Amino acid sequence: MRVAVPKETAPGERRVALVPETVSKLGDGFQVQVERGAGAAAGFGDEAYVDAGAELVDGSIAARADCLACVRSPSPELVASLSEGTVVVGFLEPLTDRAGIARLREHGAVAFAMESIPRITRAQSMDALSSQATVAGYKAVVLAADRVPRLFPMLMTAAGTIAPVRALVIGAGVAGLQAIATARRLGAVVSAFDVRPTVQEQVESLGAAFLDLGVRAEETAGGYATELTPEQQAQQQRALEERIPDFDVVVTTAAVPGRPAPKLIPRSAVENMRAGSVIVDLAAETGGNCEVTVPGEDVEHAGVVVIGTTNLPSTMAFHASQLYSRNVGALLAHLAPHGELALDWDDEITSGACVTRPEPAT
Repeated sequence: MRVAVPKETAPGERRVALVPETVSKLGDGFQVQVERGAGAAAGFGDEAYVDAGAELVDGSIAARADCLACVRSPSPELVASLSEGTVVVGFLEPLTDRAGIARLREHGAVAFAMESIPRITRAQSMDALSSQATVAGYKAVVLAADRVPRLFPMLMTAAGTIAPVRALVIGAGVAGLQAIATARRLGAVVSAFDVRPTVQEQVESLGAAFLDLGVRAEETAGGYATELTPEQQAQQQRALEERIPDFDVVVTTAAVPGRPAPKLIPRSAVENMRAGSVIVDLAAETGGNCEVTVPGEDVEHAGVVVIGTTNLPSTMAFHASQLYSRNVGALLAHLAPHGELALDWDDEITSGACVTRPEPAT
């Protein structure tokens, strides 16, 4: 199988789909072509790819490829150069980017969305949503520590004792759990809230207190919480408005696939927080969990900094690419054992991740 790795063109995207480590481990059945400079922004130079056995290519990267490995959806120009039946792997946004999916369909691509990988035990090594959420959860706390005008740990000095930062993490999925762990490592006193009571044990195992607001929801097969009713959302907002002023740092991670992020923190709650407090909104890309979040920007409202940085994994492109590359490599090994494409549409991973494919001939 000939695998092409293009340079990402989405604004601000610094990751690369395959890193040299993965290229060297794919095996003899794979021939990897990498667009010159594709890994530079993530810290992977062209020479490292050559040493790993890849071929550097200028210009038309996808024309002769059997598989196109991307991070974000390929550009219209790149899709137009694909041959029918080319496998495309990447974060393809199947629930929101209808035009991009239609474009892939029109050109006969067999497209696999990394965000559609089933969350089953057999597919854990391919779970790119989790790997990238791990990076985002870590970076969220680092951003908060940089902006909050307080020291995270408790310090006992000759000048007296300094109280630790009190941090609240809303949402205890992969990103939230990593945020909890990172804040704890930095010395904060951490609390966490999630509408899924089943995650309480995980929260407490990381040394955080579970904040019970009296709002409950079931967990979907993909590990997400079911959407709350309007009444439950209002109850949740009221409860958070009462409790949030107790915290110096708040990290929000709540998301519903394919839908705008639920609004958890009303403007009035932000206005009740202490000046100098920080909110990091990991759901900014889909509108944000906080009412004053501006996607892609940091804003200050009533003395509170609200960080709406999008695509946090890209800001830590080296390790984010390394993890994502391992996910892609695992999927390629599943779809094409020993480099021979063998698509089993009865397989849960193959059928579940596929978002478009040519109609079979009749």
